[in-house]
Amino acid sequence: MENYKKTKIVEKPCPLPFADLPPDIIEMKVKDGSKIRNLMGYAIGKMELDSVRQILFTGSGKAVSKTITCVEIMKRRLKELHQITKVLFKQIEEIWEPIVPEAGLDALTVKRNIPAICVLLSKDALDPQEPGYQFLFLTALFPLFLPFPPPLSGDPSWRCVRARPARGSSGAGGVA
Repeated sequence: MENYKKTKIVEKPCPLPFADLPPDIIEMKVKDGSKIRNLMGYAIGKMELDSVRQILFTGSGKAVSKTITCVEIMKRRLKELHQITKVLFKQIEEIWEPIVPEAGLDALTVKRNIPAICVLLSKDALDPQEPGYQFLFLTALFPLFLPFPPPLSGDPSWRCVRARPARGSSGAGGVA
């Protein structure tokens, strides 16, 4: 391949793996160079509107992890979201041209399958029988990091361990 250079990458169109999506659904196409701050500013702003009930995040290749990060941020900011996740492969074609055209080499077309992910988030209930369905109802019922009341001072089940200085030291950084 040292005699070739990549001239073009063509992504084959892939149908969305969800049936019955509204035609006006907001699709966030996450790319490798996308800024999470920009994606989330737009997506959260739209989902906070009462008229928007669903949003779709898609990403492929190196953008899969960034897509998952966006979805997790969205779920943390907007509680009680239903989620369906689909993992699939997308086909891309890379066109490689010879560096020296007079060398008699032909152009090459390389077909590759790359991983892709589609995550549908909805304020409304989705089909729980659908593969990839998630709804963390505990976050809806109990907020994270519940503030527990401090234990009673006379409670024998609560033992408070206090750090003690080592023997032979005054406790001031080991200097006697």
